[in-house]
Amino acid sequence: MRILHIALITISILYSCKEQPSGDTNITQDTETTETSTAERITANYGIDNWSYISELNFTFNVSRGESGFSRSFKWNTKTDDVVFMNESDTIEYNRKMEMDSLQMNADMRFVNDSFWLLSPFKLVWDEGTTISEEEKVMAPISKEILNKLTIVYGVDGGYTPGDAYDFYFTDDYTIKEWAYRRGNSPRASTITSWDEMKEVGGMKFNTVHQDSLKSFKLFFSNISVK
Repeated sequence: MRILHIALITISILYSCKEQPSGDTNITQDTETTETSTAERITANYGIDNWSYISELNFTFNVSRGESGFSRSFKWNTKTDDVVFMNESDTIEYNRKMEMDSLQMNADMRFVNDSFWLLSPFKLVWDEGTTISEEEKVMAPISKEILNKLTIVYGVDGGYTPGDAYDFYFTDDYTIKEWAYRRGNSPRASTITSWDEMKEVGGMKFNTVHQDSLKSFKLFFSNISVK
């Protein structure tokens, strides 16, 4: 799968902007133990084992900010990488493996951003060229709950906006509750939102609502379906 990471794209586009239990720890001369990583446990909790059965993913990405907002929809053939982008004024079809014109590239930037919000738990193991670190029992920025934190930092090469970092705050059962986006791996977060209203579709779990601490910004998904 082609890497889909992007920053959470700013204003005009929003922001510019894989579980198996670990084996027995007693290793004998004839037995090896494979440790399951935290990233793999998170993706297992979100249903990554069912991804191989999905050939098409459809979703609508919505943003509400006060009285303003927008929506855009996607149909993605996960096997062929054909994408259909739809908003109020345009329908753009393209294949992510083929050369794109400027309109298709613009649509793809939105697809990458929007699908990252939806699929980021799985991208912890899908995406290459990343560095992952962890901290236990830290204070979450919005709720102030004591949660665990996993940070993924993207490499400086490739993608639309490389070098970005994402901090995932999750419970002991590997459910994500909040995250922070740090542009260019800056020490200061550019965006922090909650992870709410989990929905299961096709055996996979999706957090469909994200809000900032003031609830003045809401990003949410609708019309999620799979084939």
